[in-house]
Amino acid sequence: MKIGFIGLGNVGGKLAGSLIRNNFDVTVREIDESLENEFKKLGAKVAKSPKELAEQTDLIITSLPSPEVSAEVMESEDGILNGLSVNKIWLEMSTTDEDEVKRLGNKVISKKAIPLDGPVSGGCHRAATGNIAIFVGGDRKSFEKILPALTVMGRKVLHTGELGSASVLKVITNYLASVHLVALGEAWTIAKKSNLDLTKAFKGIAVSSGNSFVHETESQVILNGSYNINFTMDLVLKDTGLFDNLAKKLNTPLEISPKIVEIFKDGQKKYGSRAWSSMIVKRMEDLNKIDFRAEGFPDELVDNEPEEKGYEI
Repeated sequence: MKIGFIGLGNVGGKLAGSLIRNNFDVTVREIDESLENEFKKLGAKVAKSPKELAEQTDLIITSLPSPEVSAEVMESEDGILNGLSVNKIWLEMSTTDEDEVKRLGNKVISKKAIPLDGPVSGGCHRAATGNIAIFVGGDRKSFEKILPALTVMGRKVLHTGELGSASVLKVITNYLASVHLVALGEAWTIAKKSNLDLTKAFKGIAVSSGNSFVHETESQVILNGSYNINFTMDLVLKDTGLFDNLAKKLNTPLEISPKIVEIFKDGQKKYGSRAWSSMIVKRMEDLNKIDFRAEGFPDELVDNEPEEKGYEI
């Protein structure tokens, strides 16, 4: 199977790297030519356009920062749609809107090709080691056909149902992660103001009913003070906005979601669009004139679990 990969950013580059390390035939396309050159050195081919990439490969993967960018890469004159033909598979690994992936999916189907949505969850440090989770929506047989590629990019791979279902589930999980992060800011504030040993508090939360994936990962770089989670404020606002808009589309009033959007907008205003998303807890540090520093925590997350073949659940 020849694989085309468009979008070599924080997550996409690591997913593409896993494919290359596992000896897949990979062709890449990226607006940043320096990134293209890096992957060329690793053994990837480089396409001149998304259209050319789609013409030359069997599985076309996109991992892009927003639905708008995905639409441009798909629908422009030299875009993917104009390079598709019978039985080629498009896998949208960006975090996107259910309606948008279905809209583009219908255009893919009109070319007699097959659309799948396959967003990932688990963070950049896990994407780097092939230990990330992948949700996939769409035709089951096509999902099974590309499973060998999926299981080197991710450790846990879940077929979620019809096209668009994976994107909805991804938006839900990202919303929950954002809620957990905001809650951690308040939890660390109370721990600090109560004069707890923050290292022991970290361990205590980790073995308790209050634990979460966000605590196990992001609390480490919060306590270090680097906040470096390799994910930025603007991306969180995109994700929380997708969740909030989904609720509105479903005519479903929510209580916490609008507040989370408001909090991250304030964080973006205070610290900038490209500030690390975990800096949202700094709102509590600044408000209370404290910090959450503790010794012995890393300034960047590294996944210490060994890379291994993924499996389907």
